[in-house]
Amino acid sequence: MTVHDLNQLLLICSLVLLVAVAAVRISSRSGLPSLLVYLGIGVAMGQDGIGDIHFNNAELTQVIGYAALVVILAEGGLGTKWKEVKPALSAAASLALVGVAVSVGVTAAGAHYLVGLEWRQALIIGAVVSSTDAAAVFSVLRKIPLPARLTGTLEAESGFNDAPVVILVVALSASGPVEHWYALIGVIALELAIGAAIGLATGWLGAYGLRHVALPASGLYPIAVMAIAVAAYAAGALAHGSGFLAVYLASMVLGNSKLPHWPATRGFAEGVGWIAQIGMFVLLGLLVTPHEMGDDIWPALVIGLVLTMVARPLSVVVALSPFRIPWREQTLLSWAGLRGAVPIILATIPMVSEIEGSRRIFNIVFVLVVVYTLVQGPTLPWLARTLRLGGAGDEAADLGIESAPLERLRGHLLSVAIPDKSRMHGVEVNELRLPAGAAVTLIVRDGKSFVPLPTTVLRRGDELLVVATDPVRDSAERRLRAVGQGGKLAGWLGTGNNGDGHEGR
Repeated sequence: MTVHDLNQLLLICSLVLLVAVAAVRISSRSGLPSLLVYLGIGVAMGQDGIGDIHFNNAELTQVIGYAALVVILAEGGLGTKWKEVKPALSAAASLALVGVAVSVGVTAAGAHYLVGLEWRQALIIGAVVSSTDAAAVFSVLRKIPLPARLTGTLEAESGFNDAPVVILVVALSASGPVEHWYALIGVIALELAIGAAIGLATGWLGAYGLRHVALPASGLYPIAVMAIAVAAYAAGALAHGSGFLAVYLASMVLGNSKLPHWPATRGFAEGVGWIAQIGMFVLLGLLVTPHEMGDDIWPALVIGLVLTMVARPLSVVVALSPFRIPWREQTLLSWAGLRGAVPIILATIPMVSEIEGSRRIFNIVFVLVVVYTLVQGPTLPWLARTLRLGGAGDEAADLGIESAPLERLRGHLLSVAIPDKSRMHGVEVNELRLPAGAAVTLIVRDGKSFVPLPTTVLRRGDELLVVATDPVRDSAERRLRAVGQGGKLAGWLGTGNNGDGHEGR
């Protein structure tokens, strides 16, 4: 490759990224997941589009897809709030295991008896499309806040169910006949246990190290966090465990730890996650050959109908029957089983393994994901409102608090942003009742900074600099969050506590 070729490649990549970024705004207005736009960009650049780029390397697509999926799971884990996931953990685990098993069986039966696929191909398709995609779900629901239990269930399910599905698809795509299928249950259980242990251990060790080792620049913290998350995946995979579960759990531990410069880390992870999604879907779009899909559209519609109207609702009912979840929430969970990145990536596994009919499997999965995302995506907000599961939208917004360690002073500098809906608005500085050893040292308001008096009234949009000594750092942050949620009487009225003695992030 010459320098001229490199310049052309950089220009194309930058234009694709700019178009993809602009597409996010369009998709947010229309309610469509942006993944469809990214796939469309790839198809338009492909051999049947205006770009006329011929690309058919399924193995490279799988490798890049795996790498992108690791980054996406890491970003999702970092953004998962433990206080929301904890009450829904058992239900999400049941959906990810029992629900996946029911969905695979019902979908495979429909593919075999209604479409005429042989059992191996039918089971592969059933396994491939049984994994939900959190990015697709929340891209259309971000304007409608859901109850914490529903949000936690959907987030945890999408993080957990990738692992068993990947193991199942790899086993079904192995060369030779599938023997002793019942042994897969033990293999899946063992790999999940190994992945969970490595992920939790890596996340805890990484969080401990980042809290006790002061890095010379704030920009190094985001890099270190993402490196720890990727290391969890690699360690889990090398130990013959589930690397995907390991990276998700490690990221969730990191995301719920009190790490320095957290807002910067979160922003960096979101940016890297967007790049991973854009690159992955554009590449998957390039791999598609639209003119070869004519015969696979009808089978995809039939299998998708079985999955959406029978397999997913039945899996939700069976998996959640022990938890007494109301039917309205089960209805939304059934319709919210959007498919996105994972199914299309997993559909490349049988292609790499050269399973008979693998190209047809890929085409069916691709059409299924596109069509049913078009159907389910725009209707999810409407369904949430119809079922009266959307939040009121007037809840107090949580504070954005960034912590920078002051090693030589044995303290911390807390940067506190007061959002529009925070109940800290109207509270005087002395009414914060911060613990001894913590004080508000500076306020930035309307672009100007000043040293506050005890009677200074805080306003929406203010940014506070709070200095806290090491022993009272945690209690100072808890107090700030409590006032942000409950106002000046927080604590006296029991406001700002989750019930487990810990404050949310």
